[in-house]
Amino acid sequence: MAATIILDSKEFFFNMVEDAFEERKVDTYPQVKAYIVDVLKYYLVTENLYDEEDSSGKKSRKMLAELLLTATSAQAQEKIGRLKKLGDSSLYISGFFPDSFQRKIIDVDYYVDMGKIAYDSLSSSVKEDTFAKLYKEISVKFLDLVDALSLMSRKAKILDDENVLRLMDIYSKTGSTFIEETLVEKGLFNLPSKKQLKQ
Repeated sequence: MAATIILDSKEFFFNMVEDAFEERKVDTYPQVKAYIVDVLKYYLVTENLYDEEDSSGKKSRKMLAELLLTATSAQAQEKIGRLKKLGDSSLYISGFFPDSFQRKIIDVDYYVDMGKIAYDSLSSSVKEDTFAKLYKEISVKFLDLVDALSLMSRKAKILDDENVLRLMDIYSKTGSTFIEETLVEKGLFNLPSKKQLKQ
């Protein structure tokens, strides 16, 4: 019986991160790559971009300065969680949605600055040396990481809002030449071969 290769979101994002880091020549720790993959998986659920909802159920985001203020005045563990959310969301939004700032007063450089500050603060707020180094590295390489995410975003946006993971899933189950051609045409080259799909 033929085995089916299922590409989950973690594997999919890991391949995208690897390719983007290589293309943009981002030289960093493997832990940073793994961290970026986790950030991408987390924000795959759009609701995670929002901080709160009002009485009518409408979701909204707090201003970054407000998030930073509440984070810096919070107790130790809560402070770490808030700084992480601020850093992660700043990284994701500035990398994946830089075009969304075109007609706004706040530009992408504001998100970049806030992200750097959040990760730098995190590096001095955590006790574990491994995490301190990880967050410091993300703060220092923040703009390089944004560039890599922007490259990934450009490649993903070409899919005209189609669900990339759904297309990958269909291809892995069917080996459809049309789906394969669509994915390759849109810039996704790390697809398993038909021979691999049939094994």
